[in-house]
Amino acid sequence: MHPAFSVVFFTTATGAGYGLLALLGGLGGLGFIQPELWLGFVGMALALGLIIAGLLSSTGHLGRPERAWRAFSQWRSSWLSREGVASVATFIPAGLFGIGWVFFGRSGGWVAVAGLLTSAGAITTVGTTGMIYASLKPVAQWHSPFTLPAYFIFAGMTGGVLLNALLQGFAMDSTAVLTGALLASLAGWAWKLATWRHNDRLEIPTTANTATGLAGGTVRSIEWPHTEENYLLKEMGFRIARKHSAKLRRITQALAFAVPAILLVIALVSPRPVAAIASVLAAICQLAGMLVERWLFFAEAKHTVTLYYGR
Repeated sequence: MHPAFSVVFFTTATGAGYGLLALLGGLGGLGFIQPELWLGFVGMALALGLIIAGLLSSTGHLGRPERAWRAFSQWRSSWLSREGVASVATFIPAGLFGIGWVFFGRSGGWVAVAGLLTSAGAITTVGTTGMIYASLKPVAQWHSPFTLPAYFIFAGMTGGVLLNALLQGFAMDSTAVLTGALLASLAGWAWKLATWRHNDRLEIPTTANTATGLAGGTVRSIEWPHTEENYLLKEMGFRIARKHSAKLRRITQALAFAVPAILLVIALVSPRPVAAIASVLAAICQLAGMLVERWLFFAEAKHTVTLYYGR
C-alpha cells in the first residue's frame, strides 16, 4: 500500500495524543496525578494538539477534503465513520475534565467522572482506528489478530512516554508512570517483532486461480490491463525492496523501542536534571521511530487487487 505521509502522521499523532489523553483523564481524574495548572495546561494542550493535527492531516489524503464531514453519517457500517464520531465525542468529556482539573484544580467527583469518560472515549477511538485496518480482508497483513492490539499497545506506550516527560519536566514524581512506559515500550517491541514474524511467514490464500474460480493449471496474465500505472497500482500496488524494508525495520527497532528504553532506564536511575533530559529525548526519539514504523505498516501491506495486474 502507498504510505501517504498524511495518513502516516495521522496514525502516529492521534495514537500518541489519545494515549496521553487517556492517561491524563484516568490518572488525573482519580487523583493519582495531582492537579497543577501548568502541568495540566501543557499536558492537555499537547494531547489535544496532537489529536487535532492528526485529524486535520488525515483529510489531506482525501480527493475532496471539504466533504470529509460526510463520513460521520455512515457510523452503522463504517469503522472510519465510527472513528470520526468517537474522536469528536471524546472532546466533550475532555473539555469538562480540562476545566475541572486544570483551571479549578480539582480531582474526584464530577471531574473524575469526566476524566474516566475521557479515557474511555480515547481508548474507544484508538480501537476504531485499529479496526479500520484490521477489518480489511483484502489486505492479509492487516486482517490479522496482531493489528488491533498493536494500536492499543503503541498508544499506551507513546502516551506513557510523553506523560513521563511532562512529569519529569515539571519536577513531579513519575516513578510509576516511567516504569509503566518502560514496560510498554518493551511490550511494543516484542509485539512488533511478533507481527513481522507472522507477516513474513504469511501465506496469502487468494491467488489468480481462486480469484477467477478456474481450477487446474496456473492462471496467469498474458498482458497488462493498462499501458501505464493507474491509481490502483500507485495506491494498492506500492512495493518496497527487501533490503530497504530490512533497513527500515532496524531503524524502527532502534528509534521506537531500543533507544527510548535505554533512555527511560537512565531516567529511572538518575537524578534531575539528567532524568528530565533523558525522558524528553526518549519521547522525541520514540515519536520519530513510530513515524518510520507506521510508514512500514503501510508499505509492507499487499492488496489482493494486484493479482489482476499479475503481481
